[in-house]
Amino acid sequence: MKKTLLVVVALFCGAMAFAQAGSGFGFKAGVNYNGNGDYFDDAQSAFENPDRNAGFHVGVWGKLGNRIYLRPELVYTSTTSAYDEGDLKIKKLDVPVLLGAKVIGPLHAFIGPSFQYLLDTEFSGITFDDVENDFTVGLNLGVGVNLGKFGVDLRYERGFSENEINFINSNITTLDGDRVDTRPDQLILSLSLKI
Repeated sequence: MKKTLLVVVALFCGAMAFAQAGSGFGFKAGVNYNGNGDYFDDAQSAFENPDRNAGFHVGVWGKLGNRIYLRPELVYTSTTSAYDEGDLKIKKLDVPVLLGAKVIGPLHAFIGPSFQYLLDTEFSGITFDDVENDFTVGLNLGVGVNLGKFGVDLRYERGFSENEINFINSNITTLDGDRVDTRPDQLILSLSLKI
């Protein structure tokens, strides 16, 4: 999985170098309104949906093309989801690769996969087993407006890959089968600056 992430980052860096000579590149930051997947108890059928909380992201982007474009991004994201049992905090690197098109005037729409690498997970002091996969894939789709060097976009992100963590107790056994799905389900509002 780490090799796959390195390949994705290398492709992103290559696209960034090309973007400097082509359409452009810049920085972005914003807020995430996030809720990860469901919390399953030992019965494996009962579950709890998380309360959504605000998180944040910062990163860089490149853009190739004009009317129809390819926009790779490299973004650090921090999110929190609240459950009755505690808060799940996730820190990750996201690499969305978006295909977009101008709709009318400064308005554009886009869609594409998002490759995600989990850097750190924490669940309010509860010990848990390793996350199934450090590397997952999701989907981004959204709309944006570009006004000169400034841009704003709103997107929805959903993880495709099931990626659960299992809780364990102090004697390193599974805690009654309790687990939580770490897939993102979020709205992302970003401000961007073209350099």
